[in-house]
Amino acid sequence: MKVSNDKVPAKRVNNVSVKLVRESSILYESKSISSPQDAYELVKSFLEDKDREHFIVASLDTKNQPIAINVCHIGSLNAVLVSPREVMKSAILSSAASIIVAHNHPSGDITESREDIEVTRRLVEVGKLMGIAFLDHLLIGDGKYTNLNEKGCIR
Repeated sequence: MKVSNDKVPAKRVNNVSVKLVRESSILYESKSISSPQDAYELVKSFLEDKDREHFIVASLDTKNQPIAINVCHIGSLNAVLVSPREVMKSAILSSAASIIVAHNHPSGDITESREDIEVTRRLVEVGKLMGIAFLDHLLIGDGKYTNLNEKGCIR
């Protein structure tokens, strides 16, 4: 084996800081989330009347008070690709104790799909690994909602 005496050029490594940037804020009258209806009231304005599926994450503190909302994915008319990494990014950056996720069904049909259930179960597992409680997944359409916690999809 021949050893080269050629010097390898140094690699520059960036020193960075990571922060969450507030783009705007909303006033939430109820202050804390204690029911699926409370969660719906918080997120509905972000999801109603959208022509494509939007997937949002509401980060909550230890008292279930919302501290941040992030639209983390925008999909097509009837699908949205959800990455657990992106879902948890805003939760971590906002120091969330727990999260609630929600997405709209532009068709208005709030029946959960197999994909909705699979995404929910995957996010529950990721939350357990990271120490961030996954409280609920709301499906929103035509002024109504359903939640996957009450349907037994979150354990």
